[in-house]
Amino acid sequence: MTETTAAATRSKGDQIVDPAEPGTSPILIKGPLSRRYLTWYTIVTLSITAVWGATSILLANQVQLLEFGQWFTGADAGVDLQQLTLLQQQIDAGTASATAEQARQLELLRGFDSARAQSLSIIASLGVILTMLLQPLVGVASDRTRTRLGRRAPWILFGTLAGSVFLVGVRYAPTVAVLAILWMLAQAVLNTASGPLAATVADRMPENRRGTASALGGFGNFFGGVVGGVGAGLLFATLGLDMYFALAALVAFAGAMFVIFARDASSKDLAVEKLQWKPFLLGFTIALRSRNFRWVWVARILLTFGYAVSTALSLYMMQSYIRPALGVAEATQMAGLLALVGVPFMIVAVLVAGKLSDKLQKRRSFVIFSSALMALSMLIPILSPSLPALFIQAIVGGIAFGTYLPVDQALFIDVLPDQRAAGRDLGVAALGSNLGQALGPALAGAVVALTGAYLGVWIAAFVLVLLAAVAVIPLKGVK
Repeated sequence: MTETTAAATRSKGDQIVDPAEPGTSPILIKGPLSRRYLTWYTIVTLSITAVWGATSILLANQVQLLEFGQWFTGADAGVDLQQLTLLQQQIDAGTASATAEQARQLELLRGFDSARAQSLSIIASLGVILTMLLQPLVGVASDRTRTRLGRRAPWILFGTLAGSVFLVGVRYAPTVAVLAILWMLAQAVLNTASGPLAATVADRMPENRRGTASALGGFGNFFGGVVGGVGAGLLFATLGLDMYFALAALVAFAGAMFVIFARDASSKDLAVEKLQWKPFLLGFTIALRSRNFRWVWVARILLTFGYAVSTALSLYMMQSYIRPALGVAEATQMAGLLALVGVPFMIVAVLVAGKLSDKLQKRRSFVIFSSALMALSMLIPILSPSLPALFIQAIVGGIAFGTYLPVDQALFIDVLPDQRAAGRDLGVAALGSNLGQALGPALAGAVVALTGAYLGVWIAAFVLVLLAAVAVIPLKGVK
């Protein structure tokens, strides 16, 4: 390979290595094209993650509005949920009693509370499950795509533009069932952009700059979620569900600008071999045949499962679990702040844990410690069902999760059965995270539906995360 500046879009400051194989991407060593690519890569990553952060609050409010219309009709349509919940808490505490009319409305409240929790959990789980099924297929398809725009750009453009259309559709969903279908499609379609976007780092960045690109992508992922969550919490009182329009515009703009200003080379001349589906699919099972890999994978599923259980119904926790209960508007604002409060602690924990585990050459001990610490954080709202307790739990949980993230990824790399297939096997590891995230909301909703209360959600989260700590104990030959 030789450096060249032959393309019309290149300037004198660009250092680019032409691709060794026809139809693949040139390597951007440095210069304006490299900087432009990294800038738009970060912006697209941030915009997509902002959708996930914002919709965690928007969907909860939307489901609540739809279910409220189903349960509280006629003369009950003007009922104050906060006052009704406070009355229920006073009755539970033995400081008040209900009239016959209040008892009837409290019965409606219990049915409504279970219905909204179940509906939100099903909606959250369905989107993740469809994404899990599609992502590996989209990844293979983007490897083999031959167009004038390159291999990845068509998928990034389709995912962001079509995903934006589905987001607008979500805004106008008339029922919970329609909302579930539209959100499932929106989430799956947006994720058809995420995988190919991440693959552009391997396509276009030299090895000594992939860490920088990944760090920028990590920055976009992390702060996109925070900005989306906090923004939705603070702006919901003003924009309401119309915030879907802002999210749709942001994603569509970012995706289109990436394709235009971080243009890739044509892939029309790409040589594509016939795909052998059976060997391809069986390849994903190889890593799970390794004992150490399998235990780390199970531990990741359990931890993300428990974490997702604890966070799936945060908005409803503030309205129905803590004492005193909050109103819808205040709970929505606090949900955004709750997502933000643990961020500084998580960042510090990520930096410290990654370096310290490298220095001590210990991974398993850190995973056990972080999992146990997260399990202990789940006890805080159990012992004190209050708003301050939720914020303390978010801080302690942020420290635990920040400790866990870099060390768990390093532990997976340590236990890979075949370093030459790292990409495939780390994809299987990521599947464990997705599986936990899909199961978490479903269990949270089921617990509320069965028990009629939120206490069981924290108990389930505590047990699952504690089991994650236990799961890595059987590892052999790993410190």
